[in-house]
Amino acid sequence: MDTTVPNLKPIIEIKDLMKSYGENHVLNGFNMVLYEGENLVIMGKSGSGKSVMIKCLIGLEEHDRGSIQVMGKDISELDREELDELRTEVGFLFQGSALYDSMTVRENLEFPLRRHTKKFGVIKDTTPLVMEALESVGLANTINLMPEELSGGMKRRIALARTLILRPKIILYDEPTTGLDPITAKEILMLMKSIQEKYNTSSIIITHDVDCARVISNRMILLVEGKNYIEGTFEELSISTDPKVQAFFK
Repeated sequence: MDTTVPNLKPIIEIKDLMKSYGENHVLNGFNMVLYEGENLVIMGKSGSGKSVMIKCLIGLEEHDRGSIQVMGKDISELDREELDELRTEVGFLFQGSALYDSMTVRENLEFPLRRHTKKFGVIKDTTPLVMEALESVGLANTINLMPEELSGGMKRRIALARTLILRPKIILYDEPTTGLDPITAKEILMLMKSIQEKYNTSSIIITHDVDCARVISNRMILLVEGKNYIEGTFEELSISTDPKVQAFFK
């Protein structure tokens, strides 16, 4: 199946990625291309290597073999400072939102601005950037609340606002709908689509949720035994007669 996306620029390219822990071969020649402005869903069973691949992608784990290029840069050739600078272009939405419980919503959003002064400089008044990010997720009125005062869906939105505040070119979503009721999950997916359209972000979405994949994906990869077993659109994969592919859609 030809999965090349015409007229789009690759923003992440992974080739022949290998990662093992002793005798446990987690990634066995994984290949992937993420194109500019694309939502790419990666599905795989627990332990299939999805999280390991993401850790290798952002340099939290060293891969054994293969290459990872992010925005034209080979991450294995970057020093720590260069890698940190590249990470400011990559936003990450954690599965559990990972808000700081002791900080208000404002302080949670200000934290990355304070930490990454090289990108924006020292900002004396962070309010405009904080409000813009909160308005993007429809929660401007929560600016002074504590995380404990937020629902699960609101926490996920605030975490997304914190990701957006650095205006990343790439967003990595880890199970964005896990633990949410169906209505809230749908709202999060619609928000992700609107962010893609508004900011032209390129996103990788790790999920077990077939409905999430159907709604959000431009393209999908099924990760089986450490490899990209098959890729294509949701419609293409959902009608496959391959038993290994069918197992994902039951």
